[in-house]
Amino acid sequence: MSDLKTITDILRYNEKIAGKFFAIEKRILTILNYSDLFEVLLTEIRKKFKVPYTWISLIEKSEISSFIQTLEASEHLKHRVNIIDKDSFVALVGPNMTPVLANDNLKPFYSLFPRDKRYFIKSIAVAPISLDGELIGSLNQGDISRKRFQPGIDTSLLEQLAVKVSLCLSNVTAHEKLRFLAYHDPLTGLLNRRVMESVLEREYARSVRYPKNLSVVFVDLDHFKRVNDIHGHDRGDDLLRYVAGSLTAMSRNTDVVARYAGDEFVLILPETTKESAELLMKRICA
Repeated sequence: MSDLKTITDILRYNEKIAGKFFAIEKRILTILNYSDLFEVLLTEIRKKFKVPYTWISLIEKSEISSFIQTLEASEHLKHRVNIIDKDSFVALVGPNMTPVLANDNLKPFYSLFPRDKRYFIKSIAVAPISLDGELIGSLNQGDISRKRFQPGIDTSLLEQLAVKVSLCLSNVTAHEKLRFLAYHDPLTGLLNRRVMESVLEREYARSVRYPKNLSVVFVDLDHFKRVNDIHGHDRGDDLLRYVAGSLTAMSRNTDVVARYAGDEFVLILPETTKESAELLMKRICA
C-alpha cells in the first residue's frame, strides 16, 4: 500500500511539474519579439519553479546575436543575456541539443554568466536552443542548492521546453526581420530612404522651432560603377557595407546615417554647424 502511495505521489508531482512547463509554453508561443519572449520566459521559469537565477546565453555571430541591441534596450534583460564565442560554448555544452546538468567544478561554466553579474551558484542546468536547426545558445538556470540540478536527473521536460523556445525563436526571427526591413536597407543595415525623409522632416521642424543648427550631408562614391565592372557586384556590395560601417562609426549617436540610393548616402547631423559638418566629412574622406 505504501508503495502505491509513493508511486501516486511521484505521478502527481510529475504531473504538477509538467503542468508548469505547459503553462510556460502557452505563454511564449504567441510572442512576436525577442525582448518579450526572453523576458516572459525567464520571469515565468523563475516564478513557477522558484529558480534564483535564469538567463540566456547567445553564441557570438549567430543570426539572433545581431539583434542583441534590441535585448540590451530592455532594462529587464540587459543583465540577463550573455554573448559567448561558439568554440567556448561547444566545449562546455557539446554540439547537440541535450541539456547539461552540473553541480561540481562549475568554474568552466562562468563563461556562460552575464559579464556584470555575480551568481552564487552551486548547481546549473544548461538547455541548448537552436534557430532553424543551428545551435545559437542556451537557456540557463542556476541554484544555490547542489541538489537542484544534479547530473542524472530526468531532463526530458527541460529539453521539451528548449524545443518550444527554438520554435518560438524561428517565428520571432521572421517577424523581427520583416519589421527591420520595413525601416532599414537590407544590404547595409542603415535606415532606408523613406525613414530618412521622415527623420529629416522632423529634425528640420525642430531646428526651425527652437531654433538650432542642422546640417545634412549627401555622400556619393566616386567611380563605384568601375568597382562592379572590374571586381563584380559582390565586391561592390562589400564596399557599400564598408562605407556604411565607416559612416556609422564616425558619427555621433544623435546623428542619422541612411542609404539614399545605390552608392549614395545621407547624414543628418542635428545641432551641427556647416563648419563642423565639413570637418566631419574631411575626416571621413581621409
